[in-house]
Amino acid sequence: MKLRPTLAAFSLLALLVGLVGSPAQAEPRRWRIDPEHFAIAFEAMHIGYSKVLGQFLKAEGHFVFDETTRTLHEAEIRVDAKSVFTNHEARDGHLRAADFLDAEAHPTITFKMTRAIPKDEKTGVVEGELTLRGKTLPLSVEVTLNKIGKYPWGENYVIGVSARTVVKRSLWGSTYAVENGWVADEIPIQIELEAIRE
Repeated sequence: MKLRPTLAAFSLLALLVGLVGSPAQAEPRRWRIDPEHFAIAFEAMHIGYSKVLGQFLKAEGHFVFDETTRTLHEAEIRVDAKSVFTNHEARDGHLRAADFLDAEAHPTITFKMTRAIPKDEKTGVVEGELTLRGKTLPLSVEVTLNKIGKYPWGENYVIGVSARTVVKRSLWGSTYAVENGWVADEIPIQIELEAIRE
């Protein structure tokens, strides 16, 4: 009769240890950014009259994230500089030229994380290096985790993220129309993405 309670207690203890230990055993997972739900937008004041709105239509990336600890371990985004689009053919051609993106000589814009600084469970700052026009400089990005979980259909497990930063283009050597104020030097960037857990 004494054996049964002992076995029951041991089984319960094992179950509790398993439940408590599970989160600690979780490992960082790689997440691939879904190109169908990936938008990189920007705006630039034009001679003080209005803001030109644009996007980069081709980009890819991934990151390594631990959902349990909310820890970001690495992140990289690669943007096709030639995919810039503002719905104006001549302007887009100028943006690809040496005055701005210099996309022929430097076809890829890259951001690589160096460290992540959490603010709370859903917001933080991702510090990294932006390579633009062949020059690499530090850049900080404000990041918000919107939602994480199984997609409403299919089998994918998805995370949704919003990010904001400002690029001072003259630091990367694009000084066209900065001195006379015709084209803004500081360019706000907005990123919206969904990434699939691999």
